[in-house]
Amino acid sequence: MSVRRDPAQEPERPRTAFVLAGGGSRGAVQVGMLTELAARGIRAQRVYGASVGAVNGAAYAGDPTPEGMEHVQRVWCSLSGDSVFPRSRAYGPWTFFQQRPAAHANTGLRRLLEEGLRFERLEHAAVPIEVVATSLHDGRERWLTEGPAVEAVLASAAIPAIFPPVRIGSELFIDGGVVDNVPISRAIDAGATRLYVLLCGPLHYRPRPARRPVEAVLTGFFIAVQARFARELAALPPGVEVTVFSGGGDPGSDYRDFSTTSELIAAGRAEVAAVLDGDDGAAALDGPAAHDGEAAHDGEAAHDGEAAHDGFRSTPPSAGPLPRRRRSRARRSQPAGGMTAT
Repeated sequence: MSVRRDPAQEPERPRTAFVLAGGGSRGAVQVGMLTELAARGIRAQRVYGASVGAVNGAAYAGDPTPEGMEHVQRVWCSLSGDSVFPRSRAYGPWTFFQQRPAAHANTGLRRLLEEGLRFERLEHAAVPIEVVATSLHDGRERWLTEGPAVEAVLASAAIPAIFPPVRIGSELFIDGGVVDNVPISRAIDAGATRLYVLLCGPLHYRPRPARRPVEAVLTGFFIAVQARFARELAALPPGVEVTVFSGGGDPGSDYRDFSTTSELIAAGRAEVAAVLDGDDGAAALDGPAAHDGEAAHDGEAAHDGEAAHDGFRSTPPSAGPLPRRRRSRARRSQPAGGMTAT
């Protein structure tokens, strides 16, 4: 079941938002998701991104058309570990123990953004976009809504120990996924009434026992970044549709591996098609249902040029590479401010 709020209640607020999570090189799956959404005429009125979700969100916000997404696909298929994560001559396992801010310079990612983004400042994007970064001043999230786009995205994607922190104004920032990897609350608080959430991995992270200390550290990190999203998803109040596309699969042990980019893009498209076109036996997720006189619109034609879908559903996690998941339901709404960093 889906829920629609009366459009007359909040005519000036964004209604449809895309929320893009972090996920490293598995971000290629989001490109396939965005491509399929664009092909179906489903367009965001605002985009929210964290880490690689900020990279893909900015690419989409610059040209949210099927042609624009074909260009993004070509860029992703050209990537390699060396182009995104350049290695120094002395690169090796000891790199992570040297006195340096990060294992890699962000020059490769910077070059990619400078050549690929269709706008120079966030506020000039074709679709309004906000990206989240983590402040090293107080450890809190900062929302970047205006200013140089390349710096904002670099800050949001500054993976700890992998890329160096990025200075914006008087503050240093690292990866926004550290504090808010799937920023659905930001979108909902801004008044979004229909959310499409694009993940890069399974909805429920089930870690394997670590065999090495570094694996234990990464496991702890992945558990932490998933915890907030799980809490927010479990406490959705009424009034908002949320459709989650799972990226399937677990985070890889080699963050520099782009060998499966084409497969991930295809899997992302297939995931969106499966969620929007059929139930596949999925049961509706328990939670706040349509109430207080709000009208449900199963099968009803979508508004704002969006394709209709049956909403928020969930299938049990599978061991396969791309489990299918459905979602949709609700949450509160309150305005969120817009400034360079909030």
